[in-house]
Amino acid sequence: MGFVLHDYQTTVKARVTLTGTGVHSGKPVTVHFLPADADTGIVFHLANGGEFREFRALVSEVGATDLCTMLGDPVGQHIGTVEHLMATVFGLGIDNLIIEIDGPEVPILDGSAVAFVEAFDQAGIETLSVKRRYIRVVKPIRVEAGASWAEFRPYDGMRFEVEIDFESPAIGRQLFASDINPDIFRRDIARARTFGFMKDVERLWAAGYALGSSLENSLVIGDDNRVINVGGLRYPNEFARHKTLDAMGDLALAGARFIGCFRSYRGGHRMNAAALRRLLSDRTAFEIVETRRRERGRVAEMIAVSGPVYAPWVI
Repeated sequence: MGFVLHDYQTTVKARVTLTGTGVHSGKPVTVHFLPADADTGIVFHLANGGEFREFRALVSEVGATDLCTMLGDPVGQHIGTVEHLMATVFGLGIDNLIIEIDGPEVPILDGSAVAFVEAFDQAGIETLSVKRRYIRVVKPIRVEAGASWAEFRPYDGMRFEVEIDFESPAIGRQLFASDINPDIFRRDIARARTFGFMKDVERLWAAGYALGSSLENSLVIGDDNRVINVGGLRYPNEFARHKTLDAMGDLALAGARFIGCFRSYRGGHRMNAAALRRLLSDRTAFEIVETRRRERGRVAEMIAVSGPVYAPWVI
């Protein structure tokens, strides 16, 4: 059958709202998701004294990658912890969206992407009349830092292979590898929660992080190297699946969906952003494509086109 491409861009059908708490700030925050025209991309509007400050969801706007992915200036106006929301946008195939937010951090909710999936299901997804453009990886690129690495490779589809390796026996070495489509995202990735170690809590609090973290929104590994959450894990390899969720959210900042395979070992937000920057800065490593007119019963072919106006193809 080959890789089935969706020909046209999408947005949400109706406005929908979520409220929650910032995992690092500990403060309440409300987020509204609104329909957007084709070629808008994903755009955040941060409420600021009755006015909106705009942040485009692009890797060129990433200001920090410590513990979360942040758009904007870490010491000025910014929006943090965008990765779970962006992973949902990526996983469900939403191309255009206006996100109005009244605080500097996307709510953590239950630490996974489930509430975002439910919100977009409530809103509905609408197909627009403008063709969707893809980033097709045409040659391998790789970044390394110590024992960690991440790479893009050509692949006839969209695939993630994310491997983690922790000293804690509660996690150890885990791999999640799968092609990605909305059904797989919903079933295999969206429910995986963020995680941390009890031994790090006091240090994080002293640094002003994790002020909203709790057993309601995080998997916590205790000093005895056991998961202390009642109910335990949602998946046997939930940690690797959550790292895949994070990677999807970080790579959603490309400005378009990609055709290729992303692989990483002991990666994280910083490594994901570095790999994406490396890919987009090498015009010989990718091309922008869209589908040709289909013939009945045949898999669509792809043709090279110019890039979306909202995407920073050269950084």
